[in-house]
Amino acid sequence: MSKKRYSDYLKERFGARTHRVCIDAGFSCPNKDGKISTLGCIYCDNKAFSHPLRAGVMSSIEEQIESGMRAAKRRFKAKKFIAYFQAHTNTYAPLSVLKEVYDKVRRYKDIVSISIATRPDCVDSDVIRLIAGYAADYEVWIEYGLQSIHERSLRFINRGHDYNDFLKAFALTVRYPIKICAHVILGLPGETEEMMMQTARQMSRLAIDGIKIHPLYVVKGTALEQIYNRNEYRPMGLQEYTRILGRFMDYLPAGIIVQRSSAYCPKEWLVCPEWVGDKRNSALLF
Repeated sequence: MSKKRYSDYLKERFGARTHRVCIDAGFSCPNKDGKISTLGCIYCDNKAFSHPLRAGVMSSIEEQIESGMRAAKRRFKAKKFIAYFQAHTNTYAPLSVLKEVYDKVRRYKDIVSISIATRPDCVDSDVIRLIAGYAADYEVWIEYGLQSIHERSLRFINRGHDYNDFLKAFALTVRYPIKICAHVILGLPGETEEMMMQTARQMSRLAIDGIKIHPLYVVKGTALEQIYNRNEYRPMGLQEYTRILGRFMDYLPAGIIVQRSSAYCPKEWLVCPEWVGDKRNSALLF
């Protein structure tokens, strides 16, 4: 059994073209609001990847869902939808607030799945039980931003959690009917190719349900841009990334759902590498 493209999985799972609707629910991040740090990860600017923020206007959750569904129907002929809580840390609020936010999805009969992006240090048993409660009506995913298993890398990027936090979150989540997707970044400063393969092997041992693999790219106004301008970081070219990605994928178990194997950043936010600013490259990689 080979690794699955996410689009193929969704069509097989739901019997129709299914598309994500990206939502910014207005949450914060403990790595930016002072609980852990005020600096955030060195590469982070949500405007570079979050559609609602990219538009420059913060709409209500309902408006985001409805406009996202209309756009996906028009552009992709989508019939069913995934409510994707994408921006910032989507479990970083009191339980009552989380429930109020997640419950907004219930108004839309064509939403068949809920996907919640968060940090592994921002879940506990109460949060996981709340999220698991939606599994009776939806396919539920939690996407944990891991990025690397290597503590040195996590410290360098100012991630604010360690690999053990991910393992604890995984152990807590796997007890419930929730699918787990890990986010991993290839090309972090100081990581060798073998270190990246160690991350791949560990993801294989854990038998996670899905994975998102991103190249590291430089966004304007971030700490990584300063590092790049000091000639202390070199991003991977497309050929190098494609080769390393292929090796990484070889370690992953058959049947894992590859939700993403590249990244795209609008050119107005992108410093480098240039190939990340071309959407066609994402389609070529997996």
